[in-house]
Amino acid sequence: MTEEEVLSVLRETGALLRGHFELRSGLHSPEFFQCANLLRFPRKAEMLCAALAALIPHDAAEEATTVVSPALGGILVGHEVARALDKKCIFAEKKDGALVMRRFSLEQGEPCIVAEDVVTRGGRVQETIDIVRSLGGRVVAVATLVDRSGGKASFGDVPHVSLLRMSPVVYEPSQCPLCAAGDRPFHPGS
Repeated sequence: MTEEEVLSVLRETGALLRGHFELRSGLHSPEFFQCANLLRFPRKAEMLCAALAALIPHDAAEEATTVVSPALGGILVGHEVARALDKKCIFAEKKDGALVMRRFSLEQGEPCIVAEDVVTRGGRVQETIDIVRSLGGRVVAVATLVDRSGGKASFGDVPHVSLLRMSPVVYEPSQCPLCAAGDRPFHPGS
């Protein structure tokens, strides 16, 4: 799929919002990806996640046995990527404010792909990578529907593929012109 085709689906499903938003990273932006709106449409989600799965380097896609996602936004993305690759799918979830693996375990050396909906700075993906490694697993690739970092989100030597890479406008709260104009940011959740 081309980036314009991806953007068209995101707009059509209401996944790309315009306004004044506070991102999970704490930054402010006039754009917000609410991928939950995309995921309301299973066939469209399946189509985009299959296209994302096809971007994962062949050797990593072949080697991986498991797709791991951070809850909540990444769960359905991980599920659809796992379906496209015919792999097992598990997720990490919040407990007492921290991301943990509560329901699942990994085998020593188990090769995993981390899948997420949107990455801005990469914190949630890095948390998931750290969890996989702490449980003895290996991360062979990261796959995200939308990379809002413009390619700056990096996960060491782990390859990162994304269906859509953007360098959106983001502001530190203290330098946000929308706030300076008296507008209050909205945090729609992620």
